This record gives sequence, structure tokens and C-alpha cells, in this order.
Amino acid sequence: MSNSSTQSLEFEAHSSSVSCLALGKSSGRLLATGGEDCRVNIWAVSKANCIMSLTGHKNPVECVQFNVSEEQVVAGSQSGSIRVWDLEAAKILRTLMGHKANITSLGFHPFGDFLASSSLDTNIKLWDVRRKGYVFRYKGHTQAVRGLAFSPDGKWLASASDDCTVKLWDLTQGKTITEFKSHIAAVNVVQFHPNEYLLASGTVGSGEIHHDQCIFFSPDGSCLYSGATDSLRVFGWEPDRCFDVVPVGWGRVSDLAVCNQQLIGVSHQLSSVSSFVVDLKRVKKSSGSLIQGIIQDNQPLTEPKDPRGSALRRNYDRPTTTCSSQRVKQGSDTDRRSPSEDEADEKLSSAEIHNAEDYKEIFQPKNAISRTPPRISEPFPAPPEDGDCVLKAPPLASSTPVQRVEPTVVLCVKRPAPSAVAPSTSDPPRSRSPPPQPPIATKSKQQPKIILSTRNEPIGLNVADFLPGVLSDEEALSQIKKGHDTMCVMLSSRHKNLEMVRVVWAREDIKSALDTAVSMNDLSIVVDILNIINLQPSLWKLDLCTSILPQIDKLLQSKYESYMQTGCTSLKLIMKHFWMLISDTLKAVPSVGVDITREERHLKCRMCCKQLKNLSNFVKNKAAQVGRHGSAFKELQLLMAPLDDSL
Repeated sequence: MSNSSTQSLEFEAHSSSVSCLALGKSSGRLLATGGEDCRVNIWAVSKANCIMSLTGHKNPVECVQFNVSEEQVVAGSQSGSIRVWDLEAAKILRTLMGHKANITSLGFHPFGDFLASSSLDTNIKLWDVRRKGYVFRYKGHTQAVRGLAFSPDGKWLASASDDCTVKLWDLTQGKTITEFKSHIAAVNVVQFHPNEYLLASGTVGSGEIHHDQCIFFSPDGSCLYSGATDSLRVFGWEPDRCFDVVPVGWGRVSDLAVCNQQLIGVSHQLSSVSSFVVDLKRVKKSSGSLIQGIIQDNQPLTEPKDPRGSALRRNYDRPTTTCSSQRVKQGSDTDRRSPSEDEADEKLSSAEIHNAEDYKEIFQPKNAISRTPPRISEPFPAPPEDGDCVLKAPPLASSTPVQRVEPTVVLCVKRPAPSAVAPSTSDPPRSRSPPPQPPIATKSKQQPKIILSTRNEPIGLNVADFLPGVLSDEEALSQIKKGHDTMCVMLSSRHKNLEMVRVVWAREDIKSALDTAVSMNDLSIVVDILNIINLQPSLWKLDLCTSILPQIDKLLQSKYESYMQTGCTSLKLIMKHFWMLISDTLKAVPSVGVDITREERHLKCRMCCKQLKNLSNFVKNKAAQVGRHGSAFKELQLLMAPLDDSL
């Protein structure tokens, strides 16, 4: 049992009992709470002061959830109504009506503006946040649905129910792919592995030694964290085993997240909320620290015969498609209220900002530093180091790659070989078969044309070369260091160029800085600048679009997936914020006389429209491709549909 210390913060969250809460999983630093006072309050995890309070629900709030980017929060009430708030704009975004009973679970799709909800009425509904009425209704459970989770590639939805089953749904076809029946008690939580075809589920019983309240896969997928009433448990699989038990007095823990190698847990009792921190550097997460097998208590467990089991399991493509345009079915009229009722209802909803300083720092404008775990500071002070600290290899860098150089990377993280696991002591399921898999194209066995942002294998190294007896230590080091000097030169040059762009930005303006970056003829510099200004839409002007659109064309055709993603983000921003201006300007009737300002704006709009039409054709071709970048192009294709009807 680990002696890793924990620290907690307790505060009054609502004027009456707290009924639900949720952490922002991307940052691990935002907390949403819902209460019987019908309010949703937003908090910084490390502070006991409320940033903002969201009103509008007329019944107690039963469920809350952040979207992936933490720009929106959704809350479901006892009456079955759902409200979505835009946190950056501090306003209600949408009211969704259709469920007949308490909302029990909510989940945002990992890509696009889609939301799944479940209810005591046994139904699951998929909503498009941009429209009223549901897209799909999934019927099949015979009792209340308690938990929902989207697969990382956005194609499937898993649901956990009181009927003791876990169902896997195909989002676009609206039908069950498979059903897991291994549980003998009501299932309340379900979670997908971040990379592999692996699903975890948990139950809450009444006569067990410990009960799983919530579960959370580690970000690297190497283990599963389970929040019990009095402890944090760390599980492995194949074979099932418990690596570590950390005593934590958090009671009924409701949600978990990871930030800066710290696990954040939150629980509530009456009107108060408590947050807890566990130092993951001092928690055992490998078979070298086996505590107890959960197949046969206190019996030694052998290691898997095939240590490469995890490599044989398929990984998610992120994503092949979103669920947007395929077989979209609107909800029935009985589930939709009239526009006047929705508008009147949404006028009653508001966002009261209680802490302007924190609100501006986090939401206006979106700040990359406050949105992601900081590199140095932590939400809570770290406990003192001791001999139990476990060193862990850092993840692969997610920054944009340097052009013209193939970086040599060694991945040193040892991963167990997972399968299907349900971390419930009451009944670990034996359903080990992965969900049905779509056919794999033969070309996937060849060298990929696209260099992915994240990958499971190193580039430029043959793992077989490092097997015992093949290379000496000196030869292995020589292979690993191959290209290192070249990479250092490239990064130094890139740093100098970025410094030059920064000086121009400070001395003149963002347009001049971007033009300077373009003139350097190094796409990596352009990507670095765009990654900054993509986070700040308020900086964008029409003439900035004229400089960026030609660069987007190059980014979308790049072999680097990260470049494509940056280009897609910029293009999406331009379509959302400037297309109406461009379209209206080009369609406007010419004014009498000479208006130089109007003529200049008309010329810029014509240039942008021409570039956008060229990009639209390219996006259509890319939208059919398979891979993690495919979904972005699919979403862009829908966003750029108005171009087909333009001048």
C-alpha cells in the first residue's frame, strides 16, 4: 500500500445540497458543480472562490459536464431539460428538451458540436448543439442508463445501465454493435481506453469491500485509476491485478482528472465540495509493485505469455468520420418546443460572473497557459519527495515537427498488454473480445504518407536492432544520436526566426509579424504563429485572412498531421467569423460614387472567396480519407457547404 500523501480543499459550493460535479479533463483545473438550488457554478480547482454562476434551470441540476476544449458546459435537470452554456461568451447557448425524466449522464462528442444524454426514461439521445431537436434516439436498455462515454475516434458510444448491461452503439446507424452482460449488478460508469480497443466499466454494490464510484484511464493508457470510498486503487489487466492502493478519505468521489502528474479527485456532501490531490510520481503503476491479484486473492500471478499483446490490439483512428452528416434524423415534433418558448426560456438563463479576474484569465480571451496544465506551477503544492518516487519517461512532444529533418525518437515507456476490463470487485467481466472492427485497408501496412502528431512507434529507428545480442551499447547510442546535431541546428535556427517575428509583432502589428514569418519560407514558423493566434480570434481582421489563406493551402497539403490540424483550425475560424462578411460584401449592390474603403474591402473579400473555393475542393477530397485528420476535414466540408451556393 502506497504512503503517497494527499491534500484537500473543502468549500461551500451551493446554498443547498450539491447534486453533481465534473472536472475539466483537458486541463484538470476547472470544476463545475450542480445543485438543488438549480444553479451550475464554475470553479478553479485550486481556489475556493466561484468564478461564475449559471442560472436558468427551474429544477435541481442532476448532471454536469465540460466539452473537450472546456469552452462549454452542459447541465441536465430533474425535469429532463438540458442547457448548454458558452463559458467564453458567458451566455446560454442552447436549451434541449426531449427527455421525460431525470438526466443521469451527459457527454460531449470528441469532435464536432454533438452531445449525448441519458435519462431515467431508459433513452439515450444524440443532440447537435447548433440545432434544436435530437439527431438520434437509441433505445434498447430496459432500465435507467447511468453512464455514457464516446470512443476516442468518435464512432461509438458506450452506455452503462441499471439493467446490468453495457451496450456499444454505432453512432451513425443508430443501432447496437454489441452488448456486454458480465455484470451481475447495476452498472454506473463506463470508460474507453485512450488509445486501444479496450473498455472499462464499474458497478456500485451494497455488500462489497470497496465500491467503484468512478474510473479513469491514465492519459498514457498504462493503468486504470478507480476511486473507492476510502482509497484510490490502481489496476492493471492481462492478468487482472491491483498495482497500488492509496488511502484517501474522499468519501463518495464523483470525478477524477490528471494534471501535472497529479491525480485530482472531487467529492461532495450536502452543500460542500472537497478536492483531493494524489502525487502520481509516488504511486506504483507497474507489475513490479503488485499488491493483490483480483482473479484469485493472494495468489501469485504470472506475467502474460505474450508481452506484445497490446501491440496486437487495434488502436483508434482519430477519427474516420464524425456523426454529423450520415443518416441525420431529426427528433419528432413532440420532443421539440416552439421557437418562441425556447427563446423566452433562454432569456431567463444567465451567467453571473463572481470573480472577474479569474474569468478574464481563463475565458476571455482563451489563454493557452491557463487552459493547459502549467509546466512549473501545480494546482496544489507537491508533497515532499521520498524514496518511493517512480521515474516515468516523458510523453512524445506534441509541438510542431521541424521540416526537412526526420527526428529520431526512442519511446521508453513500458506498457502492459490490455484487453477488456471492468474494474468492479463484484464481477470483473470476462468479455475479452474487442468490438467489431471495420475492415483494414492493406495500404495501412505500408509506410504512412502522413506523419501523425502522436504515434506508438518511433520514427527512424528499428526496434529489432536493439534486441539483446544485435547491437553493442556504443552502437545503440550511435543509432539513437543519429541526426541529433542536425536537429539541434534546425531548432536553433527556428528559435532565432521566431524571436525575429516576435520583435516585429511587438514593434508593428500581427499582420506584419505574419508576413515576416511567411517571408522566411519555413512553414514551421508559420505554424508556430498560427498556433498562437488561433487561440485569440479577437486578433483577427479581414486583411489577416488574406495573408493566412494561402498558407492554409500549404498546411493542408503537408505530410505532417499537426500542420494539417493547425490549418484546419485556422480555416474553421475564418469560416465561422468572416464568411458572412465576405458573402454579404460580394453580394451587396454597388454604391453610388467612389468609396475607396468599400472598394478595398471588396477586393479583399474577392481574394478570400477565391482562396476559400480552392480550399473547399481540396477539403472535399480529403474528407473521405481515413485517419485522425479525416474528421477535421469532414467537419470543414460541412462548414464550407455555403461556398457551393456563393457567387
